Amino acid sequence: MLEALTGTGLAASAGLNAYIPLVVMGLLARYTDLIDLPTGWSWLANGWTLLILALLLAIEVVADKVPVVDHVNDVVQTVVRPTAGGLAFGAGSASETVTVSDPGSFFGSHQWVPIAAGVVIALCVHGVKAASRPVVNTTTAGFGAPVASTAEDVGSVLMSVLAIVLPVLVLVGLLFLVFGGVWVVRRRRKRAKRTQLSGSGTPHPFG
Repeated sequence: MLEALTGTGLAASAGLNAYIPLVVMGLLARYTDLIDLPTGWSWLANGWTLLILALLLAIEVVADKVPVVDHVNDVVQTVVRPTAGGLAFGAGSASETVTVSDPGSFFGSHQWVPIAAGVVIALCVHGVKAASRPVVNTTTAGFGAPVASTAEDVGSVLMSVLAIVLPVLVLVGLLFLVFGGVWVVRRRRKRAKRTQLSGSGTPHPFG
């Protein structure tokens, strides 16, 4: 159960920001004893890997805070975030952490299962994030983009750390994501209704 929560938290984090969970895992594995990456994932703690991920993270952090550019970034990240989610779930769920001592007993030899699960989870979270940004930009004339993006980055960091240190609290983070998804759906429906009403109230030119 803890392995699944660790993987889920890291994949959800990747849905918000593709590179944060990978950087967090790499740094913690390289400089602390909080996580011990399995042999197949030890490259995440490599110095060059962390440098490249840090540069990519810096680019996304900036791009995601600029209206219009954030939408283009979300389109590009439609492929990147699910991929990162698969990597994060696979590496995190197969790692020995402060709370998980025998990850192999959970997943066994089905190596593709955690990666596929991570892709699906990250894709769902990314979908909510990408759908919410136009709503935020429209209702705040673009001024809400950096605020929303910063909140997502902070949430991604917290989710990544909790997934490794205290995975049970990942459930709380997932509840917030569910509420966020419900909010996005409701806001988009309200906008659609307003558009329909304003369209139906327009007089016909030959009427």
